[in-house]
Amino acid sequence: MSATRHSKLLIVGSGPAGYTAGLYGARAMLDPVLVQGIQPGGQLTITTEVENWPGDLEVQGPDLMVRMEAHCRKFGTEIIADHIAALDLSQRPFRATGESGATYLGDTLVLATGAQARWLGLPSEETYKGFGVSACATCDGFFFRGQEVAVIGGGNTAVEEALFLTNFAGKVTLVHRRDALRAEKILQNRLLRNPKVEVLWNHVLDEVLGEADPKGVTGIRVRHVATDAVRDIAVTGVFVAIGHAPASELVADLLKMQPGGYVWVEPGTTRTSVPGVFAAGDIVDPHYRQAVTSAGMGCMAALDAERFLAEKDA
Repeated sequence: MSATRHSKLLIVGSGPAGYTAGLYGARAMLDPVLVQGIQPGGQLTITTEVENWPGDLEVQGPDLMVRMEAHCRKFGTEIIADHIAALDLSQRPFRATGESGATYLGDTLVLATGAQARWLGLPSEETYKGFGVSACATCDGFFFRGQEVAVIGGGNTAVEEALFLTNFAGKVTLVHRRDALRAEKILQNRLLRNPKVEVLWNHVLDEVLGEADPKGVTGIRVRHVATDAVRDIAVTGVFVAIGHAPASELVADLLKMQPGGYVWVEPGTTRTSVPGVFAAGDIVDPHYRQAVTSAGMGCMAALDAERFLAEKDA
């Protein structure tokens, strides 16, 4: 028979939002159970230097997540290596079924499954992830001061990333497969007026070029969509900015959603459309997508869950 665990607070996901919810839930004596998911630690486990986490001048992303996990465990959060395959939110306690076959019951539930950057799927892109290839200019742009970088995409995300990178890079080449941007007009105007930006129209990225020792990006190979003409451009950083995909498949038909697949929450809270279910971090946030904002929402979710239970018991 498969194991069944019942807790006052069940947390699904283990990035900054999930671990912070676990920490605050444990301190509130909710005896939280946290199911880590496929990628324990979330997106920070594929980030190298983190220089914008308050209190650390610099910390490696994986090291930060190891510390957050240890902090959770110290205060009593039970952390389980499993991946939730199905949820039943029709009644309390809420029921989660793990791929292991285990069943997890929660009087309250915090969803902190995060989001994943969309990638192009190129082998060379995968090779240099974390070594010059990034999907977060806010996270990594600082490391390219005075250098030449490329941004791939043509929507709001790409234009915002390119504009942000002009604060650091000497030159930003925006590679877009069409002859017009899809971004908002005000963003387009800012981009096209910026002297540090060159837009390469009607081109796609074919390959990220680089070296193995030391591992790093040296350029990109792009192809014209109409003529198939290929050219190489020397850059040291490549920012893939074709959007993010929130990991909300589990609840897409169970909760009220925002455009883009993000979970809706009541403004100023982490309360979802189902009482007792809370959501935090990148699964609700299409705008900021920072570790520190995710952690803040994880705190909010645990406090919201504590208050929900207190009101039910009153």
